[in-house]
Amino acid sequence: MKAAVIGSGAWGTAFAKVLGDAGSEVTMWARRETVAAEIRDRHGNEGSLPGIRLSKRITATTDLAEAVDGAELIAIAVPSQTLRGNLADWAGFFPADATVASLMKGIELGTLKRMSEVIVETAGVAPERVVVVSGPNLAPEIAAEQPTATVVACTDEDRARQVQHALATPYFRPYTSDDVLGCELGGAVKNVIALAYGMASAIGLGDNTKASLITRGLAETSRLGVALGADPLTFAGLAGLGDLVASCSSRLSRNRTFGEHLGRGESLEQAQTATRQTAEGVKSCLSIRDLARAHAVEMPIVEQVEKVCHEGADPRVAVKLLMTREMKPES
Repeated sequence: MKAAVIGSGAWGTAFAKVLGDAGSEVTMWARRETVAAEIRDRHGNEGSLPGIRLSKRITATTDLAEAVDGAELIAIAVPSQTLRGNLADWAGFFPADATVASLMKGIELGTLKRMSEVIVETAGVAPERVVVVSGPNLAPEIAAEQPTATVVACTDEDRARQVQHALATPYFRPYTSDDVLGCELGGAVKNVIALAYGMASAIGLGDNTKASLITRGLAETSRLGVALGADPLTFAGLAGLGDLVASCSSRLSRNRTFGEHLGRGESLEQAQTATRQTAEGVKSCLSIRDLARAHAVEMPIVEQVEKVCHEGADPRVAVKLLMTREMKPES
């Protein structure tokens, strides 16, 4: 398969590596020529994935039209809240029948749309041409070829299988699903729960607390998903529980790390300066909260994370408020 990867961060680079190792010819698009030249000429991207060597099947350019020319698969790995603005400039270059893969995990502010919906609306791509890749996707581990599995979700089963085969390597095992909605929600909400997990870690709370956050966070995700029409079984799989556990428990997780900074009393600005990475949950907690309210779904962890991130609430107070909510049966 001839593939393009738009975005040269850690996940975009790791995804390009998987495609290249599986046999595809890959052209990456990078904003900066220095990054493109390093990928093209030295087969690495030290700024995003130090020490990782990329296949010679992978090249790079700063010219978007060149990157996607003739591509059968176009994978997009940019910050979710920038997608709409970028697609307005990019979509005209996409080949007519190319599969567009979303590697992003977020809900758009304002519109409350999932990333696949933004692609369909802004790029004029038919829904059946959009594939979502979700699961425990910690880029440094994938790039180091540590075995993992992921989900390729698409309403077109044949297209999902094509992408599945294009990604299959001895260290990367893709499964297919037709539940695009559920996979996207799982990927978006887990970022917010991982922020809460990081806060809990930083203020010294124990494993019981952390296990409770994971399980109750999964319950919140499932409630919202079911209300929107997702398959509840999706949240018990790789794109639900799998992604949630990895993002909460791993120190490679951007959202967990960001949450730790907030738990130590740092402001959003201080945490951003310290991490120097995009923590999608910081913005998505606002849109997920609004989406839940619009569908009358209770998401108390998401509500408290939003208060800490955007209203200056103390994480310890947030924990107390969660623990003193009205008692209800587990659901």
